[in-house]
Amino acid sequence: MTEATSARPARSVLAVTGALAGLVAALFGVGGGIVIVPLLVGFAGYDAKRATSTSLAAIILIAIWGTVAQGALGNVDWSAAALIGIPAMVGVTVGVAIKQRISTARLEIGFAILMVVVAALLVVT
Repeated sequence: MTEATSARPARSVLAVTGALAGLVAALFGVGGGIVIVPLLVGFAGYDAKRATSTSLAAIILIAIWGTVAQGALGNVDWSAAALIGIPAMVGVTVGVAIKQRISTARLEIGFAILMVVVAALLVVT
């Protein structure tokens, strides 16, 4: 879905995307973006800018629910979470400013490179 397109994806596509993102978030501790963004682009017709922005909004709900569940189990290191999360807010601010200045194509290439690097690091470590 480009900025000029007003068509809405099927709710079932969005719901399945959310369910998969939640599963991956719980299993692997990722924010869901590695699942949400490709599914929104591939199956819901979003462009990369809208997909990454929508993913961030959805991650709020995923993070709250996951934090409550993991916190109840005593699995959260709250001081580390704060030391990671607070500086991450600065990173998000910078990232949003950069994203507004680059093309959707460059964003897609950057995301693909990130996924390859992450995959390689997981295999190596």
